[in-house]
Amino acid sequence: MPKIVFLSPDGSQRWDIAYTPGQTVLEVAHQHDIDLEGACEGSLACSTCHVVVDPGWFRKLGEPSEDEEDMLDLAFGLTKTSRLGCQITLTEELDGLTVTLPSATNNMMG
Repeated sequence: MPKIVFLSPDGSQRWDIAYTPGQTVLEVAHQHDIDLEGACEGSLACSTCHVVVDPGWFRKLGEPSEDEEDMLDLAFGLTKTSRLGCQITLTEELDGLTVTLPSATNNMMG
């Protein structure tokens, strides 16, 4: 089974989690109690599922939509390889994808 790697903000913890292709990063995180908020439940209405994608994997994801880029502008700690976990649909080809959880989130839903 393919796996995704979640890293804690300081890199001290690592979770190698098996996933089923077709799931999103956010869905896998919630299924395995990884601390990734997702206040809008994946409806692309917030930035609380913001993750930082390992640079080696970033270009393999394809371009974010304009709506995702708009939401990312609201994310805490935005980087060049930031994406929203609800917008990354996992495939077999993404086996080993590594993402780092941000140290905080901006919840505008609240």
